[in-house]
Amino acid sequence: QVQLVESGGGLVQPGGSLRLSCAASGSIFGGNAMGWYRQAPGKQRELVARIFSGGTTNYADSVTGRFTLSRDNAKNAVYLQMNSLKPEDTAIYYCNLRIFFPATDYWGQGTQVTVSS
Repeated sequence: QVQLVESGGGLVQPGGSLRLSCAASGSIFGGNAMGWYRQAPGKQRELVARIFSGGTTNYADSVTGRFTLSRDNAKNAVYLQMNSLKPEDTAIYYCNLRIFFPATDYWGQGTQVTVSS
């Protein structure tokens, strides 16, 4: 069974940067997407960014131009570079791996990102 290990969360001032990392255990075969969701208190979980096995990326409108998602297939890992952070980015960030067939989601335990002065 796949496990996702996250790191890189923490406290940062507005305008600062953080880099989140997520590594999946074992090998990943077939079509898939890997990325990050986030959930702020009292709000719905939302997609932040994801990258497909073919290399295509999707970003939430709120982070486009500020966040960059990359993938290292050799390490089964993704990295979310977050720049120009805003207080509105404060949330628990969850790494996600979606296997397309059979349809299966794997989730990390969540890492807290707090943007505050």
